[in-house]
Amino acid sequence: MKIIIHRGIDQIGGCITEIESAGGTKILIDLGHNLPDGDSAAADPLEKKENLFAILNGVSHVFYTHYHGDHIGFESKIPSHVKQHMGELAIEMVKVLKKHMTYADELKNDAEESLAALSDFDAYTAYERKLYGDIYVTPLPISHSAIDAYMFLIECDGRTILHTGDFRDHGYNATERLKELEKHLPSHVDVLITEGTMLGRGDKRIMSEQELQDKAVESMDKKYTFVLCSSMDMDRIVTFTQACQRINKRIRIIADSYQIEQIQTVKKRLSKPYSDLFAYPYGKNMEDEFSRMNRYGFLMFVRHSPSFEKRINEVFEKTNIVPSQVNFIYSQFEGYIINNHKAFKQNLYNFVYSHDWIIKHLHTSGHASKEALMKIVEISKPTSAIIPIHKERIGSFQQLKRSFECPIIEQNCCLKDIDIQIR
Repeated sequence: MKIIIHRGIDQIGGCITEIESAGGTKILIDLGHNLPDGDSAAADPLEKKENLFAILNGVSHVFYTHYHGDHIGFESKIPSHVKQHMGELAIEMVKVLKKHMTYADELKNDAEESLAALSDFDAYTAYERKLYGDIYVTPLPISHSAIDAYMFLIECDGRTILHTGDFRDHGYNATERLKELEKHLPSHVDVLITEGTMLGRGDKRIMSEQELQDKAVESMDKKYTFVLCSSMDMDRIVTFTQACQRINKRIRIIADSYQIEQIQTVKKRLSKPYSDLFAYPYGKNMEDEFSRMNRYGFLMFVRHSPSFEKRINEVFEKTNIVPSQVNFIYSQFEGYIINNHKAFKQNLYNFVYSHDWIIKHLHTSGHASKEALMKIVEISKPTSAIIPIHKERIGSFQQLKRSFECPIIEQNCCLKDIDIQIR
């Protein structure tokens, strides 16, 4: 068996893992874009067809752990003979996103090509073990800041691999997911391929999503609130909508048509807490709604875009509310709005600080804490190798200050009958 880490051993995002059996079956786990630095476009050599096709050479299946753009993004460029797989709900959410993107002239063509590719995706089923060539793949649902995210248990040439994708143990239903995971894993795996995003980010304790909700209740001390968070992070949408309900059930929760369509997509398929999600639409003929927002208070989900800048200004104009009466909750990665950080986004910074509102930072990571990394090692009990990916060069498993039963692999090596290559 051969394992090739094409990308990820020293970078967050854009990870690509190849697994090849002795019989010649090749599969990829994740095939997304490199993350950009700040406002600039990501430099990604896979944008060149010859580079993408070189990685796809001999590959018959691509399995996506979830829908974030650093894990999926080349779907429309992949030849039709290569089958692509993702969770059913994840596929539908990406379709909603791409449909929304067709309304922008500069994005329309790419979005339509993606929609065509998505229509041919195979939706895998949680815990269902299936054979692809001579490799078995079992999708194992896990908590992440993208809903419908999965780990994969791979069985190949008599060996087992657990590929974690991105995960955490502090989201809604995360504890239950991990308990269920244990039931579907063998007594041990041979190789653990795990994310390590937080390894280079200090030892600060990571809040749970429920703790974040509690802080939101404390922080929403003003009647009016704008929230900037990912429209596809349903855990975060739950956090703020439930916080509103705890404060006052009459608060108007406002979202645009795209956000509401994503909420409805999730509500149709999942139970609590997601089935309780709701919001009122921001649209035409808003006069009555503005009156209710003014009277009862509001929480409005916003995005960084000219259309939302226009809507925010319209709220101020039509309600007579002034910015100093408003909480603006920033619920994204902090590095985006810190000067001199490599991820700094000037346009986003300008948006966040565009008004004299009360800015509050309420965010928690979608990734595994150091405690969660130890937990996944304890659950999977790898005997041959741990391969940490989706981490910065400075991130190291040695920071966990624990001894392991097997080596931590970050360079080429051959362990018995497992050939590991780091590109």
